[in-house]
Amino acid sequence: MYIIGIAGGTGSGKTTVVKKIIESIPDGRVALIPQDSYYNDTTELSIEERRKINFDHPDAFDWKLLTKQIEDLRSGKAIEQPTYSYLISNRLEETVHVEPCEVIIIEGIMALWSKELRELMDLKIFVDADPDERLIRVIQRDTIERGRTPQMVIDRYLDVLKPMHEEFIEPTKRFADLIIPQGGNNRQAIDIMRTYIIHRTRPELRVESVE
Repeated sequence: MYIIGIAGGTGSGKTTVVKKIIESIPDGRVALIPQDSYYNDTTELSIEERRKINFDHPDAFDWKLLTKQIEDLRSGKAIEQPTYSYLISNRLEETVHVEPCEVIIIEGIMALWSKELRELMDLKIFVDADPDERLIRVIQRDTIERGRTPQMVIDRYLDVLKPMHEEFIEPTKRFADLIIPQGGNNRQAIDIMRTYIIHRTRPELRVESVE
């Protein structure tokens, strides 16, 4: 098993990088573990209280559960991955059954923050992007997917995303084995990374270049 951690700020393009890697590997040989699924269970809080939580702070994540489930996968055990809803700011009852496979990708803004989690990784990647590019992507995503107005997104970026990025996310770049600038637009870096992953797992996994 080969475990990869992919971190980067909100809107950096890390999700696009992950998708392009997964598309190039045959079905059943890679499993994606999104860190967003491991926000703390806040069932005991009201919806108003949940919305006051700083979801860009390390304390918002259930590190114990995430680490334990990655350890289980590494030891050959299947897991029931939690699911999370941004609409209610809490976990859902449904889980996702994940079987151990050749490549495990952990993707999230703070995927490289926890020392215990980093120690389980074979490859650590940081997806980088200019702040203005990240802000544009966040505005596009949150207005479409999360029902926020552009001004709401800008206010949240200035009040929460930017300071949290500078304090907790940007410093994890020093733990990365590979830094990918320009996010999902960096075709060359994605090709190099994908080829490296293929050769580290099974040599027979040969695929065409990313278009």
